[in-house]
Amino acid sequence: MHVDILLGLQWGDEGKGKIIDYLAPQYDIIARFQGGPNAGHTLVINGEKTVLHTVPSGILQDRPLNVIGNGVVIDPVTLKKEIENITSKGIDVNKKLFISKKAHLILPTHKILDAASEAAKGQEKIGSTLRGISPTYMDKTGRNGLRIGDVVSPSFNSIYQRIKEKHLHLLKIYDYEFSLEEIENVWLESIEFLKSLNLIDSEYFLNNELAKGKTILAEGAQGTMLDIDFGTYPFVTSSNTITSGACNGLGIAPTKVKEVIGIAKAYCTRVGSGPFPTELLNETGELIRKIGGEFGATTGRPRRCGWIDLPALKYAIMINGVTQIAMTKADVLNDFETIEACTDYSINNTVTREIPYDLANTVINPVYHKLCGWKTDLRKFSNYDDLPETFLGYLSFVEEYLATEVTMISTGPERERLVFKKELQVV
Repeated sequence: MHVDILLGLQWGDEGKGKIIDYLAPQYDIIARFQGGPNAGHTLVINGEKTVLHTVPSGILQDRPLNVIGNGVVIDPVTLKKEIENITSKGIDVNKKLFISKKAHLILPTHKILDAASEAAKGQEKIGSTLRGISPTYMDKTGRNGLRIGDVVSPSFNSIYQRIKEKHLHLLKIYDYEFSLEEIENVWLESIEFLKSLNLIDSEYFLNNELAKGKTILAEGAQGTMLDIDFGTYPFVTSSNTITSGACNGLGIAPTKVKEVIGIAKAYCTRVGSGPFPTELLNETGELIRKIGGEFGATTGRPRRCGWIDLPALKYAIMINGVTQIAMTKADVLNDFETIEACTDYSINNTVTREIPYDLANTVINPVYHKLCGWKTDLRKFSNYDDLPETFLGYLSFVEEYLATEVTMISTGPERERLVFKKELQVV
């Protein structure tokens, strides 16, 4: 039938997992289309927290099948642990999870190369999660990768050894100590586990299901401002996190896409290095981090916090063709007397709403608009019309600036903490 896409509009950590989990029962398939175990999608169900790194966020719901697409890079060790955790919750993963044969494998030496390269950068580190993501995508584009479908090939061992030897040769460039044997043994054990899973030709599978009238929700990882082409380069991830990445990462045509749901926090966060125009290096930033529990789900690193950046959001909406917005973590700002929103950038005494070509090396002074805080616990509201007037005023200001409707508001981490201005009509 059609594909809807859900993705992040900021620097990741927008709360995509929760929204996917809530929407999942309305779809036949949830399909992850890019990234790898650098993602951390957190679900809180009946007070129990589950963090997913590779498996799509629909796995805890009854209805949808879950597909890891060809655009994803997979660490079999991480995937094995993740599946074992999901299975311990009573979920039959073998009936619900399918993996593209064209997805690329993260090798032990990819992780070592990632760590060695990041260490060599010194003060110029980009903030890698050290999961081997970048070296794996480099091998993919260099036509030197190992794919999921290769694990059942008689040539698997020879292909693996060839790539490993290449990596070991590259590692001689770095003054970096490492031990390969132990992590390699665990990795090879996980490869055997991988063979027991449902490995599919995902592009045929997904298009055949669409032809049968099924619906698909494509799940993105990271965020638009980390896109390899359109993000804050070079402080970006190694894949296309935007709408077009869903087509490439799943093998679906753009004509199949209906809704593009963009997820954004009511403020901004960023993990690792890189430009962040609205970052608050003061008590306000610390308070947002404390109230919001802003620590990376994958790395545990504290997130940098700041006010909402509307020029960056408008840019992300343009790039993605966003049709509606889900705003998360609005409840984190419950107790603030005043909320600020960046509406413009001042660059060399020129005011603009456009993202500069080289954001990483451009001095930006954000221009803020102040709005009244709502000073009310949003968690107690379940109907849109009952929300405080001051909060609705904040939403109205954001919607008018972005020329895009905010249809969902998350007021807490739990699945049920959602307020709808307009329910998503899947069929």
